[in-house]
Amino acid sequence: MVRNSFLFDLDGTLVDSVYQHVLAWHEALRSEDIALSIWRIHRKIGMSGGLFADQLLREIDRPIDATMIQRLRARHAEAYHRLADDVVPLPGARELLETLTTMGVPWAIATSGRIETAGVNLRALGVDPDQNVVVTRDQVRFAKPDPDLFVEAARRLGVPIDHAIVVGDSVWDMLAAARCRALGVGLLSGGYGREELERSWALRVYDDPADLLHHLDEVSSRAYAADHPLG
Repeated sequence: MVRNSFLFDLDGTLVDSVYQHVLAWHEALRSEDIALSIWRIHRKIGMSGGLFADQLLREIDRPIDATMIQRLRARHAEAYHRLADDVVPLPGARELLETLTTMGVPWAIATSGRIETAGVNLRALGVDPDQNVVVTRDQVRFAKPDPDLFVEAARRLGVPIDHAIVVGDSVWDMLAAARCRALGVGLLSGGYGREELERSWALRVYDDPADLLHHLDEVSSRAYAADHPLG
């Protein structure tokens, strides 16, 4: 029997970092005299940098070239590092990963963040990218909502993508999961609503990693549920 594997987003899924990213992008945009409301920035967290730029072009009346994108990215990373002390694992995140490891369930992290910011989150979570499968934006051609991150994570785990469960907090995660025929499980811990995630083909929606851990038998293989009852 082919067993399930889990492919996790990082920001808003395993670590409480979405709003730090929002504030860091807000600061970076203001440095280029780009006025964009914080709520609009939040709606774009998790998508690729190129798509983020395309979305910006639709909302502001000025050109954005590749040089500006590079400046924005650098300033975002600088601002994000200043907020790094506030980044902590979401409730149940470490316990969820530890439980999957104990159960022998393969898992990986696939994030649209580049290593310059993802490294902060991985350290907060206690995950060593040299010991675990971690795929960042630097390592694939396209980020979410394209499925490249999750496909590469599954490849590195040596598992079929169509037997993987993608866990994420944004519609971009769920769309990427659907595009690679993985099952999408949504978490509310990144700020998106239940209906939004369900409309993006989330099979189940839970509050946060702790809630997913409590209901793991609803989404994991029945063989696991039988062998490792969660009470």
